[in-house]
Amino acid sequence: MTSPASSVAAPSPSAVAKVVLVLEALSSVHGVSEISRGTGLPTSTVHRILQELVGLGWVRVDADRRYLPGVRLLSLAGQSASIPQIVRPVLQRLCTETGHTIHFALLSGDEAVYVDKLEGDRAYAMRSRVGLSIPLHCTAIGKSILAALPKPELRTRLSRLPLTAMTPRTITDPDLLVAHLEQVGARGYSVDDEENEEHTRCLGAAVLDHHGAPIGGISVSALTFDLDRAKVRTCAPLLLAAAREASQALGLPARRD
Repeated sequence: MTSPASSVAAPSPSAVAKVVLVLEALSSVHGVSEISRGTGLPTSTVHRILQELVGLGWVRVDADRRYLPGVRLLSLAGQSASIPQIVRPVLQRLCTETGHTIHFALLSGDEAVYVDKLEGDRAYAMRSRVGLSIPLHCTAIGKSILAALPKPELRTRLSRLPLTAMTPRTITDPDLLVAHLEQVGARGYSVDDEENEEHTRCLGAAVLDHHGAPIGGISVSALTFDLDRAKVRTCAPLLLAAAREASQALGLPARRD
């Protein structure tokens, strides 16, 4: 004879439990159908949960439409070092497209720190290295980060920065720098025109988190003879596309044009 307890159906998982089931499934499967089968949840429920998690930055979608742990989930798990790994494919493609050296740096206090570098196919090499701290006011990545800040926060940061003249071309006047950064913000990318190092020209674009705040930037770097004005115009759209893709990989919602 069946006991009363055994005839009672198991309770359906709570809303929180469903989210946890989906997150746990991401460690081994990355498609809606696969997650649905693994968790026993309806595909519509899995899809809704994943979309909400993507919007919050806990899950990301790659170019193959696979759902993967997002930067917020990785950071919570103590894996923030995975951020360069997430962005690396974007950098590799940009390096191939431009042939120039590509840097990825993360904001750290009032500086940025190189966390990845890919050498181009040129006969020369840039002297930069992973782990090097760079100033914000005169580097392509730094200026792109500053330009992406709200005006009050920008002014606060500039008040703390020494604005040291690294070369004769470095902008050291705060008002002139603010005006310059407004132009950077309007076009979406910055140019370090021998402002940090003589004979070197770089383009930079900010990488944003899921809130739209700058957390770092990507740069294209070369000697000045190798990155002239015409090549700047060619490389800029490629850089902007890469920065946008990196931002979306880190949780920024895709633009709806």
